[in-house]
Amino acid sequence: MKINTLLATAASLGPLGAAAGSAASASKMEKVMDIKTQEWADAQARGLFGGSTLYRKITSKQRCINGVAGQGTSAYRCNNVDLHGFLSHEDLASTTKAGNDVWGWTSPGGREFGIVGQRDGVGFVEITLNGNLEYIGRLDTQTTATSWRDIKVIGHHAYIGAESDDHGLQIFDLNKLLDVKPWWNPFFWKPKHFNKDSDLTALFTGFGASHNIVAHEETNMIYAVGGRSGANARNTTCAGGMFMVDVSDPARPTSPGCIAQDGYVHDAQCVIYTGPSEKHRGREICFNYNEDTLTIMDVTDKAKPTIVSRTAYVGAAYTHQGWLVDKTMTFLLLDDELDERDGTVPGADGRTTTYIFNVTDLEAPVNTGHYKSPAKSIDHNQYVVKGLTYQANYGSGLRIVDVSGVELDPTGGNFKEVGFFDCHPEDDDVNGVVAFLGTWSVYPYFKSGYILLNSIERGIFSLKYTGKKARY
Repeated sequence: MKINTLLATAASLGPLGAAAGSAASASKMEKVMDIKTQEWADAQARGLFGGSTLYRKITSKQRCINGVAGQGTSAYRCNNVDLHGFLSHEDLASTTKAGNDVWGWTSPGGREFGIVGQRDGVGFVEITLNGNLEYIGRLDTQTTATSWRDIKVIGHHAYIGAESDDHGLQIFDLNKLLDVKPWWNPFFWKPKHFNKDSDLTALFTGFGASHNIVAHEETNMIYAVGGRSGANARNTTCAGGMFMVDVSDPARPTSPGCIAQDGYVHDAQCVIYTGPSEKHRGREICFNYNEDTLTIMDVTDKAKPTIVSRTAYVGAAYTHQGWLVDKTMTFLLLDDELDERDGTVPGADGRTTTYIFNVTDLEAPVNTGHYKSPAKSIDHNQYVVKGLTYQANYGSGLRIVDVSGVELDPTGGNFKEVGFFDCHPEDDDVNGVVAFLGTWSVYPYFKSGYILLNSIERGIFSLKYTGKKARY
């Protein structure tokens, strides 16, 4: 493993135009984290983080029949989504028995793997041909345990950041998973506990704690966002903004510096722009979710990134995450993590609210409407695949919504929920509650159609959508 430290490089680049006061301003993120920590502590006291004793393995397909998949204490409400497998966080050798992010990787030979975020590291699972989950191994946190860990993949390397002090960026070669279960000895093998020192391709320590990892495969760039401590923290020249890491050579990552113009960045999606705005075509554009705005940035020139636009919206409480609807790059969907809880309109009724933005003009995005879920819940992460958005909405679980008609009706009037899998049955009798329990994130990109859903208190679910394709 090679350690690469670039603290001096990042500091020398300065704030890139950020106001000095922004780093010292009151942090909405601190407020959110305090609320979540308290709710999770209360849930812990109630025994909800019960591990494998409370949440048993599921190793066979459980069809969604009459609105339910599974039986007994492993019964979950559903619609058009079958349950194929489940492993608790304890089954993945987590001692904290609590989860967070999830991402996936498909090997060149077609094997599908999940990287399951947990408080004390990540667990690796393989999705079998029938959708079952096999525990392959784990990689511990680089420093201390934390409730916030994030994973993305470029090529055959996983990039793992965390809110732990001095954690940095773990770079792990996923090809190592292929040798854990050798084809010539399929019955006598054991999951492997990978060494966080000797088994990493590299450890990048140019930044410390991060909240999310943004990966742009087309440019081999990792953007660590939401810095809390270290060189990328709010009270540094980086101001909690995007910390850039070039991983063209994963064994020798380098940093062009950080982007601080708009202060703290919570999450982002970066693309090579091919949309309708001719001025920006061919540029590397990032759609940033910056606590109170949708901020669009041009990061083509790493030495001189620029803000294209900053857009506020009615109802904003905590601008959290979002995703472009399709390759036309004309509309995106935005999650606000506090509108349902804080009661801001239109999220005041507690039903999960998704904000719709027309970004045809990158310099003047327009909030054209919103979509309301049938269930009460807080939204967290969503990803759009072929006209369907796969939303991880805390207590209401996975919600699949057909958004393919957005150009016909930008208000969201023709959006329709076409499937769901509720992994948090504790609030089913009241149609959901506005709380930070349930699912954290979803990975819907496997060619097989299997979907990974990571629960905070339970574990990792393997699911498959059985409904219709997008209408438009």
